[in-house]
Amino acid sequence: MKVLVVDDDSGVRFTLKGLLEDEGLEVIEAADGEQGVAAVERGGISLVLSDVRMPKLDGLGLLERIQKLPEPRPQVILITAHGNERLAVEAIKRGASDYFKKPFELDDVLNVVRRALGTVRLARENSRLQSDVSLLRSLIFVSPAMSRLAELVTRVAPRDVTVLITGESGTGKERVADALVAASARADKPFVRFNAASLTEELAEAELFGHSKGAFTGATRARLGLFREADGGTLLLDEVGELGATVQARLLRVLQENEVRPVGEDKPVKIDVRLIAATHRDLAADVKAGRFREDLYYRLKVVHLHVPSLRERPEDIPALARHFLTRAARSFGMPAAPLTPALLEKLTAWSWPGNVRELENALESAVALSPDGALDLTLLPSEASSVELHPGAGLKEKLEATERGLIVAALDAARGNVSEAARQLRIGRATLHDKLKKYGLGVTEP
Repeated sequence: MKVLVVDDDSGVRFTLKGLLEDEGLEVIEAADGEQGVAAVERGGISLVLSDVRMPKLDGLGLLERIQKLPEPRPQVILITAHGNERLAVEAIKRGASDYFKKPFELDDVLNVVRRALGTVRLARENSRLQSDVSLLRSLIFVSPAMSRLAELVTRVAPRDVTVLITGESGTGKERVADALVAASARADKPFVRFNAASLTEELAEAELFGHSKGAFTGATRARLGLFREADGGTLLLDEVGELGATVQARLLRVLQENEVRPVGEDKPVKIDVRLIAATHRDLAADVKAGRFREDLYYRLKVVHLHVPSLRERPEDIPALARHFLTRAARSFGMPAAPLTPALLEKLTAWSWPGNVRELENALESAVALSPDGALDLTLLPSEASSVELHPGAGLKEKLEATERGLIVAALDAARGNVSEAARQLRIGRATLHDKLKKYGLGVTEP
C-alpha cells in the first residue's frame, strides 16, 4: 500500500519514511497540507500520516479537505504535540482514524499504522465481496468466460471511471450495469437509465441535457434532463451507438467538461455523474465507417467490458434454465418442471440468437402452455437448426463446453452422486470421473 507522510520537519519525514518502508510500504512525502491534498487527489494513497501544526494548511485542514473527497478516501492518522490530546480527540470526531504524539516511540507508530491498514484491508475486502454478491444477484453463470467478466466487474465497480459494456442483444448488459452500480460508492445515489434507440435525435438531446420552456415545439415546460437528474449518481446510456451526430458532439463535451447546457439556455450547469454506456453495435467499425465519433468512442471506452453470447458459454444453459423454470413456475402457481437430460439436450442444441433473453422467454412460454409438472418439449425452439458457432470458438471448444454443461446438469439432478449421474448420461463411472478431472469439476460423492 502507498502511505503519505505530511510534515514540515524533514527529519520527522525521514524517520517515518524509513520505518514504514521497512514494513514493506511505499512512502511519499509532502512538506505541508496543500502538498498533501494535491498528493491525495492524484489517487492511490491508502493512509496519510500528518502533523497537526504546519504552514499553509494544518493537519485539521488537511483532514477536512480529505473528508470532502469521493470514496474511497485514505485513512488519516494525525501527529500531535505532547499535551494536545484534546485536539487529537477532536480530530477523531472529525473523521481521523487515530493519532500518536511527538516525540514518538517507533513501536507506538507501527501499532497505530498497522491498525489503520487493517481497516483499509477490511474495507477493500468488503467492497470486493459486495461486488461479488451484486454480480451474482444480477447474473447466473458457471462458465469461465462469465467468471472472468465477474472478476473485471469486481475490480472496476469501486473505481469511478466511465465504462463501456458491449455484447449482443439479450446477453445481460443491463445486468452488468446493475452490478457495477450496486458495488460502487454511488450505490445509494440516483441511478438513471436512458435508451438512445427509443427517441428522435431532437428529443434525445432534450431528454439527456434538459431544455427551457419553449426551446422547441412541444416544450411547454422546462426539464432538468437526465444528466442533472443523475447528479451525484450514475447514468446508464443504453444503445449509445444509436445516438445522432449532434448528440454525440454534446455528449463528448459533457464528458470533457463535466457540465451540461440545457437546450434553449446559454449558461452551463456543473454535474457529477458516472457514465456507463452499453451497445450491441461494433463501435470500432462504426468509427471507421464515420458513423460514430472516434474521440467520443475513446472517452466512453475507459474500461471496456464485453458480455459473451450464450453460444460462447453453453455451459451456463443448465443454471440459467433451472432459474427460469423455477421463476416461471412460481409466477404461474405451478410445480417447477425438472431439468431432465431430454430437456437439456433440447436446450443445448439450439443456437439462441436472442441469447439469455430468448432462453428466458422460451422457457416461460413453455411453462405457461404445458400441463402441470411436465414440460412440453415441442414448444421449445427446433433443434433441427444447426448450432451457430461463434467466430472465436472452434468445434472442439463448442463441444467441450456443451459436454461440460451436460455433466453439470446431470450431477445437479443426481445431487452429486457420480454413479447416478453416469447412469443418466449413459456413460461408465470411470469415464465420468475422467471427464470431471478434465473439466476441473471436483465432486465428493456422498
